[in-house]
Amino acid sequence: MRLATLALLATAPAAAQEMFHANSAHTGVYAAPGPRQLGGVKWTFKGGGPIVTSPAIAEGVVYIGAMDGHLYAIAQENGQEKWNFKSKMPIASSPAVAGGVVYFVSSAGSLAALEAATGKPKWVFPTEYERKFEAKHLHGYPPDAQTIPDAWDIFTSSPTLANAKVYFGSGDGNVYALDAETGVLQWKFATKDVVHSSPAVVDRTVYVGSWDSYLYAIDAESGQQRWAFKSGEDDVIHNQVGFQSSPAVVDGTVYVGCRDAHVYAIDAATGRKKWDYPTSKSWVISTPAVSDGMVYLGTSDSSRFMALDAKTGRLRFNFDAKAYVFSSPALAGGLAYFGDHNGKLYAVDARTGKLARDFRTEGSKKDPFKVLNDGSLNRDAFKPLFGDFQDMYLDFNRFISIGAVVSSPAVDRGVVYFGSMDGNLYALQ
Repeated sequence: MRLATLALLATAPAAAQEMFHANSAHTGVYAAPGPRQLGGVKWTFKGGGPIVTSPAIAEGVVYIGAMDGHLYAIAQENGQEKWNFKSKMPIASSPAVAGGVVYFVSSAGSLAALEAATGKPKWVFPTEYERKFEAKHLHGYPPDAQTIPDAWDIFTSSPTLANAKVYFGSGDGNVYALDAETGVLQWKFATKDVVHSSPAVVDRTVYVGSWDSYLYAIDAESGQQRWAFKSGEDDVIHNQVGFQSSPAVVDGTVYVGCRDAHVYAIDAATGRKKWDYPTSKSWVISTPAVSDGMVYLGTSDSSRFMALDAKTGRLRFNFDAKAYVFSSPALAGGLAYFGDHNGKLYAVDARTGKLARDFRTEGSKKDPFKVLNDGSLNRDAFKPLFGDFQDMYLDFNRFISIGAVVSSPAVDRGVVYFGSMDGNLYALQ
């Protein structure tokens, strides 16, 4: 993509999301149906900064982090704030909740555990450091010799709860397993680059991708490697490389997207590739949702939301999303809900791919910099200003201005919840 421009912890998914993408397998499937009309706003909560994280819902409370450094606890019924916790840095990690504790990865380089009732810290585990993926001549931007942090490395790893442990990746290149009650380190596993993928944990195995181009399977108890799957490389401009997507594991198969412009289906036991689907040089940041023999995900530059056959990888349908899709889909009641960089939340029929309904964020309605052109991106608004890597950061701020939805929705009690770069958490019914 070129853009210049603790058995309790391992329970099956309930109606409410308690961690990123619904459950420890990251299937993105919700038991309860979603809203009938996306135009019906139940409530809107205004945070202090852009929201790129996804909500976790437990015991009538919605938890979400924002780029203003706050983790918010919001009453699910009326959208009223119950408490907030201030971190030192912006929060780009989606929270996980279990056993009365909220966990998130801090951009300052630690995993924090907060009391769900009060927001008070229970314990904090420091990693070595946190950072974005970076490389020289990144995406072809000059100067060639300068190491550039990637503005599109938006998310930090979201923690996963299973086996009485909390698992997460770090910008220091390690995957960590901590005791969920005490925060005591159980093991850490070293990769060769940043780990911002959220681990999927199934059958005592941790599956997680790294920016080093490998997807790893790690023993959940010992931290020993079981296998490693190698994806594509890009040693010149480091554009088509790295796992930013998180894996989903269903029926012995790991489904994952990659910035090398492929979707992979990998045997969970052996690490052997079953199939791959090329996406015309478009990144796959979206974490796949998997249900009823179908795999759902979005792409970047080709602006597609698509469904693939889970067994063969054959395309089942394409939906023109008009802009980049980093949001991971939620499946509920026969619909797939996902966000878009154009400031829309879409609901499409999960069988046919036809649009059922959509919703525009407040930022996209205002569009102060005229970034949009009837839902598509206005290319004239993305013309380079500096002619170097600084243009990448300008583009990021343009998406903030229109309330781009990179947050992944959660569905509960007939309501869909998602964050937006316009700083709002929306609850639609």
